[in-house]
Amino acid sequence: MIQKSKHLLLFITLAVLIPCFNLNASILSPLKLDHARDTMTSYLSIMAKYNAAITNKDENAAQLLMEASRCFDLSQVNPVIRDKYSMKAVQQIKEVIDRVIIIKPELIPDSQDVKRWRLKDTEITISYIKEGDHTGEYLFTSETVLRAQEFYNKVKHLPYLKGSGNGAHLTTAFWEKNLPAWTQGETVNVPNWQWLGLLISILFGFFIKFLVENLIHLFKKLTERKDASLRHKSILAIEKPSGLIAATFFWLGTVHLLEIEGTLLATLLVLIKVTFSISFIWAAYNFTDIIASYLDRLTQKTENTLDDQLVPLVTKALRVFIVIFGLLMTIQNLGFNVMSLMAGLGLGGLAFALAAKDTAANLFGSIMIIIDRPFRVGDWIVANGVEGTVEEVGFRSTRIRTFYSSLVTVPNSILATTKIDNMGERQYRRDLVTLGVTYETSPKSLQSFIEGIKEIIKSNPHTRKDYFHVVFKSYADFSLNIMLYYFIKTDDWSLELKERENIYFEIYALADKLGVNFAYPTQTIYHEKKELLNE
Repeated sequence: MIQKSKHLLLFITLAVLIPCFNLNASILSPLKLDHARDTMTSYLSIMAKYNAAITNKDENAAQLLMEASRCFDLSQVNPVIRDKYSMKAVQQIKEVIDRVIIIKPELIPDSQDVKRWRLKDTEITISYIKEGDHTGEYLFTSETVLRAQEFYNKVKHLPYLKGSGNGAHLTTAFWEKNLPAWTQGETVNVPNWQWLGLLISILFGFFIKFLVENLIHLFKKLTERKDASLRHKSILAIEKPSGLIAATFFWLGTVHLLEIEGTLLATLLVLIKVTFSISFIWAAYNFTDIIASYLDRLTQKTENTLDDQLVPLVTKALRVFIVIFGLLMTIQNLGFNVMSLMAGLGLGGLAFALAAKDTAANLFGSIMIIIDRPFRVGDWIVANGVEGTVEEVGFRSTRIRTFYSSLVTVPNSILATTKIDNMGERQYRRDLVTLGVTYETSPKSLQSFIEGIKEIIKSNPHTRKDYFHVVFKSYADFSLNIMLYYFIKTDDWSLELKERENIYFEIYALADKLGVNFAYPTQTIYHEKKELLNE
């Protein structure tokens, strides 16, 4: 009995779930485009749903137009205007059909042997696609798509046929119906009223740009007293690009409001999108200065010097990312497939890698410098025959300011593999000097002089006390030589020079006090005189 109950429960569950699976399958079922009859039937079915959606004020009506456009070969339509153009063509072809012929699907060939079929008494054609993403499908030809406006203009005065679908709710532009007759003429295949509206739009767009920039300038005046604040810097970053961004939004809205079509629409959209992208990239690029300023504030609160070197690299990386990402988004907005473009670039990746191997080596070199930390900004280093102070560590190279004020740029790939003598990392600064005193100095005075120098070294707060030498070293040609060997505890060259000078002055004063004279090159000549005896 229990087994029977289990089987019954399983049967009921399957009976409930199977219709759900069938429903999902119908939703995901492919659009039938296997022959001319399938394509026409699919197109008319979708357009019937579209008319019903418009009647019921369904917000998803536009999606049905996009679905119907899948029955059209759009390969020759400019990618920038492809979506809008295809939706308009879908409506125009339906308007034409319902005015000239009642479609009888059974009269349309359903054999794949018929590669091309034309609607009776029209140039509306469905053809087999031989190549591209839609290979094997039957679509309304690209010529039919491009001439949809022409076909519609020829028949729009005709009434709908009895029993047709009554068109596709294609409406006439407000401007076209209500402007004076002289604006209805055409110049270069574009209505005069659109040219007039476009001129007014351009002028008003520049006025909006001027207005927004002055408004931002007013806010800038209010924050000038705190010119180091992030708020003031943010206003500076958007001051110029903001006006252009506002103008492009206005121009984009005007182009759609005027219902401009065709080549002019494609050209205007390209210009507007490129202008918007440039202004947006410009603003984002300016904001990197704000981020850099914020990171500088954070690094000043830490004792670690690694983050001080990372801030310039992070800022540069962010700027490069903004420019590259902005360019890719611009290309994507223009209707091109960025992923396909990247794949195409991948085909030439080997050649690119060979050409950019030095750049890659320098990039990895900069990473190794950051990780290894052989030096930091501000250090005095000697590397690859260059001596000076490190000013900046970049992606490609490191800049070193020499002591004669020139700026030397060394590739990071070289610094990553060469020997680097970091003078800035010295805990002690050594000084080795020979003091020569005259031979007239007595042994007692020489001994007192040596002991006095030792006391000078011991009493100086910046010298190393556990390791230094002051000894009578040698008899030279014209002096008694004392070796002075000691270390100054500092990592600053200016302090080293100052303390060395103090020690030298104290030694000089000690010599003067003891009556010890410093020797300089001298020679004493002895002349032997012999008397001649007269014999």
